[in-house]
Amino acid sequence: QVQLVESGGGLVEAGGSLRLSCAASGGTFRRYRMGWFRQAPGKDREFAAGISWTGGSTAYVDSVKGRFTISRDVAKNTLYLQMNSLKPEDTAVYYCAAGIYVATFAQSSDYDYWGQGTQVTVSS
Repeated sequence: QVQLVESGGGLVEAGGSLRLSCAASGGTFRRYRMGWFRQAPGKDREFAAGISWTGGSTAYVDSVKGRFTISRDVAKNTLYLQMNSLKPEDTAVYYCAAGIYVATFAQSSDYDYWGQGTQVTVSS
């Protein structure tokens, strides 16, 4: 059973940066495709970024391209999301997710394990 624990969220002004981390345990981290999803108040959960198990393939939702970078450190069993040039519309709870058979990064149903989420609030 894989456990995922996010950290690094907080309050930041527009234009600022945050780095989210997701620590994985209980499984073979390098076997899993990983993703970051987010859910804003009153909205559905949406895909933000995804990464293959090798790290060689990544994907981003259009609204974060050029501002967010997903990466993983296999030795530390940790997934990261570097978020720069943050906007108020990036305010959401951010979740990391893991799955072995993820055919489409943006498809939440392809992921098997989810973290509890970390709040990111961007003030204008």
